[in-house]
Amino acid sequence: MVVLIPVVLILVLYALTVFFILPKMIENRLETWQNKLSERQFEEMRSTYKEMRGWRHDYRNHMQVLKVYLEEEKLDQAKEYIMQMDKDLSDVDHMVRSGNIMADAVLNSKLSLARSKDISVNATAKIPEILPVSDTEFCVIFGNLLDNAIEACEKIAEKDNRFIRIYIGMFQKQFYLSVTNSTNQNKRISSYRTLKGINHGFGLYRIDSIVNKHQGFLNRKNEPGVFVTEIMLPFVS
Repeated sequence: MVVLIPVVLILVLYALTVFFILPKMIENRLETWQNKLSERQFEEMRSTYKEMRGWRHDYRNHMQVLKVYLEEEKLDQAKEYIMQMDKDLSDVDHMVRSGNIMADAVLNSKLSLARSKDISVNATAKIPEILPVSDTEFCVIFGNLLDNAIEACEKIAEKDNRFIRIYIGMFQKQFYLSVTNSTNQNKRISSYRTLKGINHGFGLYRIDSIVNKHQGFLNRKNEPGVFVTEIMLPFVS
């Protein structure tokens, strides 16, 4: 009887841990992670639109300078000034307009972040207004994919070799998303969850969970110097 008491206590403690304590710990960690992700994405979006508002704010000043050049018939200076304005505007006006406002906000904030880190970005996006996943789930999927792609590119010393290619659209009546990025990996990767520790693995776990929840398809593959993630999500009738 005396021997059984410690065994019973151990079983009770084990049951409490598995059914009550552990789920709560996971829930708290998930909530903290999602809050940090939302805060980071908000800051990225705010930075992008702040940049655009800044250019618009300077528009009147630009027009005044051009007016002076034209009044004084300094056409060469006016032409040079316009060329510089066009370059500056091209740097700002890199917004992708896919057809989905929420997706555009996430997409453009990430593209702005990538370009600020000297990463060449090529993005094609035609996104339906209604997605097969919630707005939050899309943010989790795309946010993690782009964060991982940007971090991989940052590890490449030669800036000319940094690139990210994005395609989002419809394929065989399903929502299709593909992210390809350059890496400094020269061999095949056996475990994607160990690339940058616990947080990386948790992000991949969240992506996998959402794709599985919606009975979608996910494919990760890598070749020397290149990493690709493909996701397909069906629409529920």
